Amino acid sequence: MRRVTAETTVTEAWDFAVELRSDPATAEARAKVLAKPSFGQSFTDHMVVANWTAGRGWHDARVTAYAPIRVSPAAAVLHYSQEIFEGLKAFRHADGSVWAFRPDRNAARFTASAERLALPHVPEDAFVAALRALVTVDEPWVPSAEHGETSLYLRPYMIATEAALSVRPAREVLFGVIASPAGPYFDTGPKPVSIWLTTSTIRATPGGTGAAKCGGNYAASLAGLAEAVANGCEQVAFVDAVEHKWLEEIGSMNMFFVYADGRIATPELSGSILEGVTRASVVDLAKDLGHTVEERRIPADEWKDGVRSGEITEVFASGTAAVITPIGRVAWPDGDLTIGDHSVDHGVGPVTQSIRSALLDLQYGRTPDPRGWLTRLA
Repeated sequence: MRRVTAETTVTEAWDFAVELRSDPATAEARAKVLAKPSFGQSFTDHMVVANWTAGRGWHDARVTAYAPIRVSPAAAVLHYSQEIFEGLKAFRHADGSVWAFRPDRNAARFTASAERLALPHVPEDAFVAALRALVTVDEPWVPSAEHGETSLYLRPYMIATEAALSVRPAREVLFGVIASPAGPYFDTGPKPVSIWLTTSTIRATPGGTGAAKCGGNYAASLAGLAEAVANGCEQVAFVDAVEHKWLEEIGSMNMFFVYADGRIATPELSGSILEGVTRASVVDLAKDLGHTVEERRIPADEWKDGVRSGEITEVFASGTAAVITPIGRVAWPDGDLTIGDHSVDHGVGPVTQSIRSALLDLQYGRTPDPRGWLTRLA
């Protein structure tokens, strides 16, 4: 057994032991996956796990073989959904090095989610060290910089493992990180997607868990997604739970509107909207490109009326998995609108394309990183 050396100030509890698997994937099998990775379908040889108990705190942090997790049928996560997760990517740069994009923001959001779900705190440096420990061991699984928009998707998570049916914060918890070579989230790449605007299915409510990254929010969105697919659309947009008129999220993504005068608007963080790391980055990058960015309440009718009048010229969604995805059509029970000029650049508007390019160039190390958003993992 060896240990990963990481530049971190975490305590001995987060000194990651490394238990290499005896049957790693062959170079040929790995190359086949990396040649055309699908999002979240294949996983690397190893994973990170660490345990927490009320009496000991965090302990037994290690990199070990990727394998099923054994939990009791009475585990709190199975009955009361006490769990959270994160999502971020590791990017291969042209010199072969591997970098994460703003992992400190993911760590901070992981802490906020843990507080909302009554789970223990993972220190920010331990969170980043866990990513580095896994990527250091499974570095060959990071796709080449020459393979287009590919990356190694990292999924940290925390689940309540205590076998107890009492309704209270669990006293035993598992933290883990798994990794998956990833291509574009949508098979169509940056081509526009269609959105179903629902007012009958609600994703999150004020005072609820909408601002936390927990599985229950995503489960609550699936009925809306099914509604969208039944109506011939690829994704669903949700409105608020009180007045059913204010735009919130598109599936698991934040939304942006581009106006004819160059302004960009996005729904303000209301407590029921997830604070996306990509969202925050888009706001800053759009300002760098000379756009005024408004974070405010946006009624669904403004989307419809703006597209009809031509005031809204582009709409796009942002997220870690999907990066920046243009929206080409919005439909609802008694209406259907096409957005923008789909004869230009496959329907990707110039503002959407410029922000998308700026973000990707930064993530893949093709442009300078003046804000220090990149953290080297390997």
